[in-house]
Amino acid sequence: MKQEQIQTQRSGLFSGYDTGGFFDEMFDANGPRPHYAKLTHTLGNLTADEFHARCELADLTLVHQGITFTVYGDTKGVEKPFPVDLVPRILPADEWAHLARGLAQRVRALNLFLHDIYHDGKILKDGVVPRDLVVNAPNYRRSFVGADVPGDVYVHICGTDLIRDEDGTYRVLEDNCRTPSGVSYMLENRMILMRVFPSLFGENRVRPIDAYTAHLLHNLRQLAPPGRDDPTVVLLTPGVYNSAYFEHSFLAQQMGIELVEGRDLFVEDNVVFMKTTRGPQRVDVVYRRVDDDFLDPLVFRSDSALGVAGLVNSYRTGNVALANGIGTGVADDKAVYPYVPDMIRYYLDQDPILEQVTTFMAWKKNDLEHICNHAHELVIKATNESGGYGMLIGPQATKAEIAEFVEKIRANPRNYIGQPLIALSRSPCFFDGRFEGRHVDLRPYILCSKDDVTIVPGGLTRVALRKGSYVVNSSQGGGKQGHVGSCRGPNRRHAAVPNAQRDDAIPAFSSGYFRGSCQGGAIDAFSAR
Repeated sequence: MKQEQIQTQRSGLFSGYDTGGFFDEMFDANGPRPHYAKLTHTLGNLTADEFHARCELADLTLVHQGITFTVYGDTKGVEKPFPVDLVPRILPADEWAHLARGLAQRVRALNLFLHDIYHDGKILKDGVVPRDLVVNAPNYRRSFVGADVPGDVYVHICGTDLIRDEDGTYRVLEDNCRTPSGVSYMLENRMILMRVFPSLFGENRVRPIDAYTAHLLHNLRQLAPPGRDDPTVVLLTPGVYNSAYFEHSFLAQQMGIELVEGRDLFVEDNVVFMKTTRGPQRVDVVYRRVDDDFLDPLVFRSDSALGVAGLVNSYRTGNVALANGIGTGVADDKAVYPYVPDMIRYYLDQDPILEQVTTFMAWKKNDLEHICNHAHELVIKATNESGGYGMLIGPQATKAEIAEFVEKIRANPRNYIGQPLIALSRSPCFFDGRFEGRHVDLRPYILCSKDDVTIVPGGLTRVALRKGSYVVNSSQGGGKQGHVGSCRGPNRRHAAVPNAQRDDAIPAFSSGYFRGSCQGGAIDAFSAR
């Protein structure tokens, strides 16, 4: 049920703040939520000019550090500084603990699913997941059936997108199991927020997230072939024109590893080498940010200049490890998404901890008719697109747009799903000298090794900056809110226990600044101890 529309009585920048009838991250019917009390007091005492000055400082930092993203097809230029919203989003610790358990459960099930479908295929034989749906998926790699991967782990880095509905319930919107991006913005947001609002970190005991790259490097080194005691790890990027190139260079620098392009590597006798000024150097682990199709021109697209000829065969023989593994895209296929709860029950014998969004699958006859007849009410997505591409938001589309989309659906039902339009939660963003609510999502980052699942206490909250918009993707002109880890609030339930995972509040901070016609921004989220 939609929440009652609330206008707070607070003064200053929050004067007359209107929740618009949506679940608001900062305010409930009684005013600021308890874990936001200090933050609203701090921000509410600033003038518009003072807050704007902080935004300009953040903006300047973004430009000087080259924190950018690419919007393809924008006539004003493709390279843009990332809009960051300076209002932190705060997650109470009990909420974070619930999310962390659910995310760990989910990535374990997805890895078991991938190992199964590339080996015995038990879940397909038992009819839990339709065989045709999997083996005909564009990202299912038949040539890798029977191939083993280190530790039986396919997804080493996962970015799972969460939303919150009108009742405040967290729901998984999708998993990103191939080459998830955005974690560098989470890390940079934290640093920017500490520079622009240092007092927030004095008022709140904030859980750190800076160990992310150390965890990632540790996991990558564990993937090295046997006998490689001091493995060489590289990050493979498509190059400077890729939308996430800043992130690639940032992560490589933070981990102290080489950032390479396909032309920097070669394969000899099924061993991968890197060209250096001192001669060839063996490579043991490749953290690849290149999609399967472009990874090796001898196996996938022959016209690819981004990959390395022979890389796949070296991978299959166990002479080099890849993160993430090849063929993981079938696990984040949106047509497979509705079956993830069934995977959890099948492999783990557990009920799913996190809810999903009701999904209609166009390849099913009844669902196809429902989608086509109710397209004006639904969000319709292409099953293997990302970044907001191939999507129709029915309630905001014209009749002509809907009719055109319905034709595409009927022509290729396997390629589409439909979901109800969820009234996404909102968080305050700064516009024209005051705060206004904007829709947000949340992307935590999960690191998975053969022994453990690690989730740093934070994430990236993306913001639909255009009023009324539900589009948060940076590739569509969106931006971000980053999560800063975990903040300990004044009412700690376990004050005598110095264990961060038992703390009561985990705030997630938003940091960002509206730029022109951008549709999205980002918030830094921290978790309070």
